[in-house]
Amino acid sequence: MNIGSITLENNLFVAPMAGVTDRPFRTLCKKLGAGYAVSEMVTSKRELWNSLKTSRRADHTGESGPIAVQIAGTDPAEMADAARYNMDRGAQIIDINMGCPAKKVCQKWAGSALMQDEKLALEIIEAVVAACAPRHVPVTLKMRTGWCQQVRNAPVIALAAQNAGVAMLTVHGRTREQGYHGQAEYDTIAQIKAAVSIPVVANGDIDSPAKARFVLEKTKADALMVGRAAQGRPWIFREISHFLETGHLLPAPATLDICQWMTEHLHEHYALYGEHTGVRSARKHIGWLVHRLPGGQAFRQTLNPLESTQAQVSALQSYLTGLAQTYPLWPDSTAHKATEPSTTSSTGHDSTMISRLAA
Repeated sequence: MNIGSITLENNLFVAPMAGVTDRPFRTLCKKLGAGYAVSEMVTSKRELWNSLKTSRRADHTGESGPIAVQIAGTDPAEMADAARYNMDRGAQIIDINMGCPAKKVCQKWAGSALMQDEKLALEIIEAVVAACAPRHVPVTLKMRTGWCQQVRNAPVIALAAQNAGVAMLTVHGRTREQGYHGQAEYDTIAQIKAAVSIPVVANGDIDSPAKARFVLEKTKADALMVGRAAQGRPWIFREISHFLETGHLLPAPATLDICQWMTEHLHEHYALYGEHTGVRSARKHIGWLVHRLPGGQAFRQTLNPLESTQAQVSALQSYLTGLAQTYPLWPDSTAHKATEPSTTSSTGHDSTMISRLAA
């Protein structure tokens, strides 16, 4: 599929998740079957662009394209400037955040809070599209179904966004009021898909190959976006891809392959964050990986006190190579989810750690 003039490898996307989808994680997901990945959100506040956290998010050194950056804010002129700032640093697609439900973001009237003010939302969309047009950079929009159960206005905003020049829409099947609780619903996404001519991406509770097929059939969406289910299971993209293409479930990956993937990921992670921050921020990725594994909880207790990157990598490699002796194939895979799913989520992972908009 295409976003504007940009052709993607496939229709499986990594959701932008603050504190998670940094450059190393996006690279890992693309390696394991994702066709597209969106960055963590970058604030539109100019005075914060020189902060260490924002500068890391705007660093795309060595990243394979297309490079997509999500921006967040409440002022049309600031959002337009943020688009230019990120295009100057390599962004090939600009994504507008109207989907984040975090209180720290919504209290600033950014993220999904913008869905309460359709006039302001449209002004932001128009300003960002105008800023990107001279460079022929497509603009996309990620949003929720609405602010609350009583106000599901995503179809209205979707049509306005299309008319303003947005190239693609991503819809998470929950309201802001739901956060990440309850069940994602897909009827609103299907309604939007039927009403617009630009590509529509379905997001929310896609946690297995069978669920992916169910959501595609239910919504008729052009693509799927996976978020929390990729935490600790980034190979879910290749599992979904294989199932959609063949109708058959891909065998679980080899445990030693996962050991190699994670080792490479950790070294890229440390290169971005450095020793002190890297060893600490990597703990969540390792924690998600071993969450359900035999001896995983005990291993985490051993891992967390470690202070050096070398010790952290060595500990993970020792644990996984030992695991491989009993489980040559990964013992916690989505492959067992062969039946058509209900609409409930079964990811079982912790909620995404949301960073401050000002970061």
